[in-house]
Amino acid sequence: MAQEEDLQAKKSLQGVWVDDESDMVLFKVDGDTIYYPDVQNAPVHFKIIKDSLLMYGNEISRYKIDKQEANTFWFHSLSDNIVKLHRSDDEEDWMLSQQDTVEAIPTYTEVIKKDSVIWYDRVRYRAYVFINPSHIKVLKTSYTEDGISMDNVYYDNVIHICVYEGSKCIYASDITKQKFTGLIPDDFLQKAIFSDMDFIGVNSSGFHYQGTVRIPESSVCYLVNLNISFKGKLSMKAQQ
Repeated sequence: MAQEEDLQAKKSLQGVWVDDESDMVLFKVDGDTIYYPDVQNAPVHFKIIKDSLLMYGNEISRYKIDKQEANTFWFHSLSDNIVKLHRSDDEEDWMLSQQDTVEAIPTYTEVIKKDSVIWYDRVRYRAYVFINPSHIKVLKTSYTEDGISMDNVYYDNVIHICVYEGSKCIYASDITKQKFTGLIPDDFLQKAIFSDMDFIGVNSSGFHYQGTVRIPESSVCYLVNLNISFKGKLSMKAQQ
């Protein structure tokens, strides 16, 4: 049976909340949403159920509430620190906490072109890679020093591959990370961006590329090997 939300506690949490120690705005509560002053942190839906604050972001986070009064709000962070906040009536604090839109972090700010000239069996080929920034958003959950979860927003990329023999196009297609469904775990794909693609060689089976699907601002990634045959057929395999 689902537990009922404490609507009175939610109502009393409306407004701007400032950290007691740093005197910095931590968040603003408006309706059933928490907004952060950093425009790269996505707003998050929340509920108060019994003695817990639940945030329904990219991941669900639960924080035990220690104290909630008219102008005081204390809760335990995920690292078990007690975060102590007070309500602000300062107009400047209110302005600092305004957030109309979320600014996503692009991997690239312009199209990246990679051009390879290839000779195989006395035939000249050209292989192109275009890494195109998109407006496809990816959420990544990170944690502050105090153990509070934040969802940062990133822009994913769409990568175009094309191979030519003279003026004849052997292969041309846009590729997104969804192409790797079944090769890479779904939960990883959801949090990752399609960050890079490189031409790595050619042999009798065709033209070989290696794609990188990476967690933003991290070295954690999956590599996918792609092969384009001389007849233009694409095959893929995750690198073990």
